[in-house]
Amino acid sequence: MPNQSKTYTGIRGTREYVAPEWHQNLLITVKADVYIFGIMLFDIICCQRSVEANVPKNEAVLAHWVYDCFNTNEVKKLVQNEQVEKSKVERMVKVGLWCTQDEPSSRPSMKKVIMMLERSVNIPDPPLLYLICKFPIGYSS
Repeated sequence: MPNQSKTYTGIRGTREYVAPEWHQNLLITVKADVYIFGIMLFDIICCQRSVEANVPKNEAVLAHWVYDCFNTNEVKKLVQNEQVEKSKVERMVKVGLWCTQDEPSSRPSMKKVIMMLERSVNIPDPPLLYLICKFPIGYSS
């Protein structure tokens, strides 16, 4: 019988989709998956990868651009020419912003994320994203 007690704790995946706690050598919890879900939600909303080289500089790091558009009440920019209700885009952006909070304990559970997307609960405006302002996603020194 193979040894099934091994756990791999090294960082895996695409750098732009890794939760900040990996870079800060903090405890990794299910909230890391919530963070990744938030980044993927931004990808889906904007039809753009998390970090993109072939776009204007202010759009290169998707999470920065999403936050800037939300903060200036311009979320419709995120969907380009798609015909989508602003309220739907805004709801998805808010969910993504909550999911990508720097502090894992500030992120909602996946159950709450689903409830937010289904409109079962109200979504308060998310606070400032400290990590995004401090270091771009995928930052390396």
